[in-house]
Amino acid sequence: MAWLGIGFEHPHRVDLRTGHHLRPIRADDVDIDYPAVMRSRERLWAKYGEAWGWPAASMSYEDDKADLARHEAEIAVHETFNYAVLDERETKLLGCVYIDPPEPGSPAHADAVVSWWVVDEAAGTELEQALDDFVPRWLADTWEFAAVHYFP
Repeated sequence: MAWLGIGFEHPHRVDLRTGHHLRPIRADDVDIDYPAVMRSRERLWAKYGEAWGWPAASMSYEDDKADLARHEAEIAVHETFNYAVLDERETKLLGCVYIDPPEPGSPAHADAVVSWWVVDEAAGTELEQALDDFVPRWLADTWEFAAVHYFP
């Protein structure tokens, strides 16, 4: 399977059973992304630090905004996807879902490499469980991926 089917239109909003929703992240989300990431930095570093070098302890607000702008541009051309996990009014970012094409070293049969996280305060909550239940079904039903490599 190719990375994405011809004519594929990525979802612009997806509601979760918890009252939260997912939508593609934007550079102007930095005001809610930066504090969410930095408050959960140690746990995120344990998950992503070795592979991605993220989030560095020295990451500034400007660094985060540049990173979000890169994500926004990649989403626009269907290169990769970063979905923010948001409250209904979009005043709090509570995590992210990353959907990427397989890279060298990924299992040969994988259609995508996917990972997600929630902020420390949401770890072990209904929101985290809702994502754990929802994301694999969403990837199969909406994205039509037959095989997904979950990282890490």
